[in-house]
Amino acid sequence: MIALGGLAFLVIFQIAKASEYVSVLKGEEKTRKQNNKINAFLMLGFVIFGLIGAWYCNELYYGKTLFPQGSASKEGEEIDSMMLLTIAVTGVVFVITQILLFWFSFKYQENDDRKAFYFPHNNKLELLWTTVPAIFLTVLVVFGLRYWFKVTGDAPKDAIVVEVTGHQFAWEFRYPGKDGVLGKKNYRLTTALNSLGVDFNDPASEDDIHVGTTMHIPVNRPVKMVINSQDVIHDVGLSHFRMKMDAVPGIPTTQWFTPQYTTEEMKKRTGNPDFTYEISCDQMCGPNHFAMRGVIIVETQAEYDKWLAEQKPELWTVHKERAPVADTTKPLTAVDSTKVAAQQMK
Repeated sequence: MIALGGLAFLVIFQIAKASEYVSVLKGEEKTRKQNNKINAFLMLGFVIFGLIGAWYCNELYYGKTLFPQGSASKEGEEIDSMMLLTIAVTGVVFVITQILLFWFSFKYQENDDRKAFYFPHNNKLELLWTTVPAIFLTVLVVFGLRYWFKVTGDAPKDAIVVEVTGHQFAWEFRYPGKDGVLGKKNYRLTTALNSLGVDFNDPASEDDIHVGTTMHIPVNRPVKMVINSQDVIHDVGLSHFRMKMDAVPGIPTTQWFTPQYTTEEMKKRTGNPDFTYEISCDQMCGPNHFAMRGVIIVETQAEYDKWLAEQKPELWTVHKERAPVADTTKPLTAVDSTKVAAQQMK
């Protein structure tokens, strides 16, 4: 590949040198006129083949993007609509302006029978090409702000809360217990066992649940993420849900969305039996940034409730002395007796 590139450069260089020698023999003015004519046709060909190439690339790669799958969140559908509107408006303007640019270069090439018109200033024209784009861009910005304020504003009252904490190079998740309130944290309390620095003297933290790199959420129910970082700036990227939010040290950020397809449903929609929802880090955060990945499992409400009921409060792991003690006054069942006997034999 390098040799091919070097050969192409050498050919172009030799052609350029030959053109210089020809221009000396023919005369500068005649050569300049010929070059202008050639460049005019090249520009016309460039815009034709360029637009064909853009269309071909869209046909070739559109199916490999996330657009055909549709947004996995209800709020993301509005983001997709805004994106398509932006592409439509800017795409139409791009095609029109590029065609005019290269067509004018061809049509108004140097001609001895035509004199260039000196056009220094026109207030009406400048007002037109300043005001019209400003109006269109303002409309697009207003749409964007509307959606942004929605997903970063107050979540619905029935939303579940999940705390997302990023650090080099992983994500961790914490859920509030039955009280629905996340306990306080203090970075000074961070230890190997208490990796999030949860303050267990806060009554609200006693039933909080801490899980690893997999987040469980129910389908068709709003999910509010409380996002933190323990070191550098990270970014929660939820491409399938069309969501993205910075994780900033010392400054919690929030964002909410409503998943509308379970993981199993998305496997069928995508035709990929190994499909998983991912949390990526969309902010360069260090040498292993590429490996900072989390997994989201979207499941039915019943499956989510079952999973949540099986989780134990983090307090019981960090402070084992505060975990509830099993009631030994109850008579053992046959199964319990077998387990005890097996443990004694060990």
